[in-house]
Amino acid sequence: SDILIIPRRVVPRLSDLKAEEVSDLFLSVQKVGQAIERAYNAEALTISLQDGTVAGQSVPHVHVHIMPRHRTDFGGDNDKIYPAIESAEGHLNDDFNARESPGLRIPSSEKPNGNSGLKIPSGEERNGNRGLKIPLDEERFPRTTEEMEREASWLAGFF
Repeated sequence: SDILIIPRRVVPRLSDLKAEEVSDLFLSVQKVGQAIERAYNAEALTISLQDGTVAGQSVPHVHVHIMPRHRTDFGGDNDKIYPAIESAEGHLNDDFNARESPGLRIPSSEKPNGNSGLKIPSGEERNGNRGLKIPLDEERFPRTTEEMEREASWLAGFF
């Protein structure tokens, strides 16, 4: 799971934010990170901010990635997270523009959680991708606004 924290005011660079906006952004990163660790039984977090196009930022809006981590991620080779981040970042603008397109679905490897209808990874998948079959890029589809709202409601229980 890759969670994005985005300031309300649209600015391309971190240095464009006011001091209180930077404070709000990183206090949000801290609070959301704590909830994500509980939700996904994570041992750690990767927190990433690509500040500007030269740094790999694909949309001209400051955003911070938070990813739950386990020592077994990427077969224990934790440095493989960086190419994965770059790959995800490269498709972020496409995903954003396509998110309302009809026919978009969550990968079938995810299942409903209880009566909420929320599709979240199974327990094994939440525990650091141990045993998780990661779908090929062409098998992955951006989630709809409704799917993301259901996930946000589920995650709200961890705050």
